[in-house]
Amino acid sequence: MALLRFFGGTMGSGKSTLALQIHHNLSRTGLDGVLVSRLDREGSVVSSRLGVSAEALEAGPEVDLEKLVVSRGGLDYLVCDEAQFLEPEQVEQLARAVDDHGVDVWAFGLLTSFQGRLFPGTARLMELADERQDLQVEARCWCGERATHNARLVDGVFTLEGELHMVGDTGDPEDHQERFALETPRVTYELLCRRHWLAGEPTSPPA
Repeated sequence: MALLRFFGGTMGSGKSTLALQIHHNLSRTGLDGVLVSRLDREGSVVSSRLGVSAEALEAGPEVDLEKLVVSRGGLDYLVCDEAQFLEPEQVEQLARAVDDHGVDVWAFGLLTSFQGRLFPGTARLMELADERQDLQVEARCWCGERATHNARLVDGVFTLEGELHMVGDTGDPEDHQERFALETPRVTYELLCRRHWLAGEPTSPPA
């Protein structure tokens, strides 16, 4: 029986790594599948911060994922990374791919945006998925508590303003603050526990 599975977590929780592993394991058994991503930091690929990557189909809002399955003559599976950026209608297309075409779907994405709210794509996945699982790789806030929120900083200042769809990469793997630079003005992300996210207190609050 085909299933729609959703794996959610924060940045740095291993979503892309697990997506790549599942795609690799399924494809090597001879199953026919597609790796899909949306707005990956490296382009039309799924890339792990461990340095592993694979080519992927860019699932822009114009891509009908159910029609993709049909056009390929039927697929055994579909692995979708950065699923938080999917349109709600695309999540419904994934559900129909499962129900009407027997395609197993694994979707991986962030639970909440830097504003602390569910992405529209994530919300629809939570509503429709047959299985939902929190990834168990726990990132930590600067205070040592479990990180639960992705905070956006602009030139070091915590903010809840700005574009929802903005991507980038983590910095040095040795940087336990889990920040990544995006563009000028300097926009970075930092993982915070709920207490410090609600207080708007990143590692280095402005003087």
